[in-house]
Amino acid sequence: MLTMPVRQLGESERRAVERLLDLDPYAGAQVAERVAARGLAWWRAEARILGYGSRRQLESICWLGGNLTPVLASEPAVSAFAEQLSAQARLCSSIVGRADAVLGLWDHLGPYWGPARDVRPNQPLLATDALPAVAPDPDVRRVRGSEVDRLFPAAVAMYTEEVGVSPLAEDGGRGYRRRVTELVRAGRAYARFVDGRVVFKAELAVVTRRTAQVQGVWVAPEWRGRGIATAAMAAVVRDALDRVAPTVSLYVNDFNLPARRVYERCGFRPVGTLATVLF
Repeated sequence: MLTMPVRQLGESERRAVERLLDLDPYAGAQVAERVAARGLAWWRAEARILGYGSRRQLESICWLGGNLTPVLASEPAVSAFAEQLSAQARLCSSIVGRADAVLGLWDHLGPYWGPARDVRPNQPLLATDALPAVAPDPDVRRVRGSEVDRLFPAAVAMYTEEVGVSPLAEDGGRGYRRRVTELVRAGRAYARFVDGRVVFKAELAVVTRRTAQVQGVWVAPEWRGRGIATAAMAAVVRDALDRVAPTVSLYVNDFNLPARRVYERCGFRPVGTLATVLF
């Protein structure tokens, strides 16, 4: 198949990028949030957005920042993006997006950017626009600014368990603590506290006009198996739908069957499959 050249997009093509992101509001949510907040100029966005397609008809984009995220990337677009990226040193810490595009990129980029620390090829992408039928846990609430110190150890534990490396390793955790603090200040961090300790937490890590994407869901190990997660997630979903966005979305590892059952009970339905390559 013939491919068109890839080009770096600028602010003049913002409307075309936003129209494209609207076609994939869940898988492209993180990119949509960053574009809405900072535009396409690389010095503001701290990333580059590559485009595939003619100037009259943008077909696919690829966000290149801390993460590499293809959006609506067809097979020719994947090949074109990979051809350009393979000539560059890897700067991203992960590749994440729709599974077909991510795995296609990795097939091309693996010989240049490998090895990967982990490849997660099947991560169900879920969404809901309905209030959960499950009664919410009344003890789950938004974390207050004065409670960051209590939340932070739980956030570190979740990140280490989920990603496989500690967020404290690179800079002593200063960057990660800033991120946790930002989410708390924005009213996007939730927790249940028992005797001053976090036993459940979750964040709305990405918010767009189309969806609030939940990440960082965690239950303290000693509280697992007690059935608290479903009601806790119901509280998060209810508040997010009431206050933040018209839908709530998330993605989960396919092997995490307990979490998938929780999300199903809270009304989430499949809307696609993501994949992640971790470095």
